[in-house]
Amino acid sequence: MFSAIIVLGLLALTFGLLLGFIAIKFKVEGDPLVEKIDAVLPQTQCGQCGYPGCKPYAQAIANETADINQCPPGGETTIIALADLLDREPKPLNPENGEESGKTVVYIDEQTCIGCTLCIQACPIDAIAGAAKQMHTVIESECTGCNLCIPPCPVDCIIIKPVNETIDSWQWDKPNAIAEAKS
Repeated sequence: MFSAIIVLGLLALTFGLLLGFIAIKFKVEGDPLVEKIDAVLPQTQCGQCGYPGCKPYAQAIANETADINQCPPGGETTIIALADLLDREPKPLNPENGEESGKTVVYIDEQTCIGCTLCIQACPIDAIAGAAKQMHTVIESECTGCNLCIPPCPVDCIIIKPVNETIDSWQWDKPNAIAEAKS
């Protein structure tokens, strides 16, 4: 009985070491170009580009199956940054993907909300808090303004509001991402 436990323990140790070695030896690293492209994108995860999020769109750009002008939330700034990064000519925003607009955030009219959770399910980044049959609220600092929560709402209690940049709320988000992507 004791010898069986020792044999099984040694087998487990051997396979564990073998798997650890294989994991290190055959480690798959991400494509650095995809990471740089993804760093430039606005990370709204809105799907307006035709891809389910910014990372798949970055992968498509790197594979040259998507063009650099399909991101309405990023707009001209992102197109120029992608053109610089990839040494391509900038293009105007593709109108099939939407129009460039200012940064927005959504608010939920808490008096009208029925707690159906459809907006929570639609939010790609979990920026909406609430429970079934309870009032929901948007975590404003997390909301990317993708507006994917609006169509499923049965009572139209979600309101789009522009983000007013003030000296206190303005950040260097995009230039930092561009500088990091170029390095």
